[in-house]
Amino acid sequence: MTPTDRPDALWDMFGVAKPIIGTIHLPPLPGTPRYDGQPVKQIRQRAVEDARRYAEGGVDGLIVENEGDIPFVKPDDLGPETPACMAVVTAAVIEAVGLVTGVLVLANATMHSIAVAKAAGAQFVRANQWANAYIANEGFLEGTAGQALRYRASLGGNDIKVLADVHVKHGSHAIVGDRTIAELTRDTEAFDADVLIATGERTGDPTRVDEIRAISDVATRPVLIGSGLNAGNANELLMHANGAIVGSAMKEEGAWWNPVSVDNTRQIMDVVKGLR
Repeated sequence: MTPTDRPDALWDMFGVAKPIIGTIHLPPLPGTPRYDGQPVKQIRQRAVEDARRYAEGGVDGLIVENEGDIPFVKPDDLGPETPACMAVVTAAVIEAVGLVTGVLVLANATMHSIAVAKAAGAQFVRANQWANAYIANEGFLEGTAGQALRYRASLGGNDIKVLADVHVKHGSHAIVGDRTIAELTRDTEAFDADVLIATGERTGDPTRVDEIRAISDVATRPVLIGSGLNAGNANELLMHANGAIVGSAMKEEGAWWNPVSVDNTRQIMDVVKGLR
């Protein structure tokens, strides 16, 4: 299959133009420094409540992330308890609302994300660094495409789509500083990502229009905005992208750790619906 005849993964999953994916940010999970002993049952219930609020607000899909596990570690240092907890929570979210759902196990633990998606019945994963390498807060991180795609195939999980950041946030790109965003985009596509993600510098940071355009201008696959979309900038940003992953702007007081605000979610979705 050539890049030009590859199916549009976003349309196949969501069936709408410019889908919006709400982020469920989990609190600290067992085994992490900030975990306070909260039963996994309560963590699961909180995630389901957020999922229901997102659904009431009109989002098209969800992604479950272990954002509360700060400070993150490299994938090889993650214990089995993290994907185990995330599989339980993700399965409950899917059962509760039935929206298209994805998984991101931080930091850049794509194989763990695929395992969770397979166990829970999720449709996609997000990979922060899919091709090449970069320096993150956790240290040196390599692209996960080669191992992850082989692992996905071994599980019979080739129906699980990969949404991959082209120029990941929370990191330094000096290692690939001599490569343009256009070249990084082509690298990400060459390594079989289904959807490309343009993102800001940190969680909640608006994605720059020039970065979205630098990716979209050469991409043959859909491009998502990965951070910072809100009701005020949605119209401008979505002119250059095929959809977005949204978190902080749909939370109470705009903070990622707060519960989902149905009103904030509806405000953004009203703008998006006007663009469809």
